[in-house]
Amino acid sequence: MLLNTNLKFLRKKKNLTQQELADRLSISRSKLAGYELTITPPLETLVKISEYFGVSLDILIKEDLSSYSEYKLRELLETDKFLRGRKLRILSTTVDADGRELIEVVSQRAKASYLAGFADPEFISELPRFSLPFLPTDKKHRVFQVDGDSMLPIPDGAWIICEYVDDWMSIKDGERYVIVTEQDGVTFKIAYNRIKADQQLLLCSSNPIYPPFEVTIDQVREVWRYRLLMSE
Repeated sequence: MLLNTNLKFLRKKKNLTQQELADRLSISRSKLAGYELTITPPLETLVKISEYFGVSLDILIKEDLSSYSEYKLRELLETDKFLRGRKLRILSTTVDADGRELIEVVSQRAKASYLAGFADPEFISELPRFSLPFLPTDKKHRVFQVDGDSMLPIPDGAWIICEYVDDWMSIKDGERYVIVTEQDGVTFKIAYNRIKADQQLLLCSSNPIYPPFEVTIDQVREVWRYRLLMSE
């Protein structure tokens, strides 16, 4: 099994110290050091390693990655394929009788189920939906209800229209986005793009009582750019 040497090889390819990679995998540096020598990680950690590097478990275990050509290695590790949407990411949507896309509404109550159902056409079809003729027809829009006071002056309970972002590298520093992640579900924040440097987004609130936090890009499931506040 070639996992140990591949793990060390991939870490060095990303110019990470053992401590930096250990932090990203939420394990101790000493455990990572053992995995790079002779110790086999538990399945849960194996999956984390596979997802972090974007390499299948089969390749991690069986292939000698150090023998790959630079071209083949770039093809294997090119995260842009995922970040720019060139890997398959399916957006479930609804249309009217004429085939025009509708705008689905995700209320505070629906947010609890959205993480599990965002890719399920049946779940999306059960959301309230409507159309707005003044929005660009070449973009996909969705309405989310704001939860809490972290993004004042946009208040708790407000409805915001957002535009789907398929190229995550295009996320602009200081702009507002709805980010759907494995850990936090649906969250509305000011984003700072750290994907190239750290494979992360820094998410901040406009209300200073809430501290900023980081999310790794492998935790992100959807990104929606804030466009409009719907007034009552």
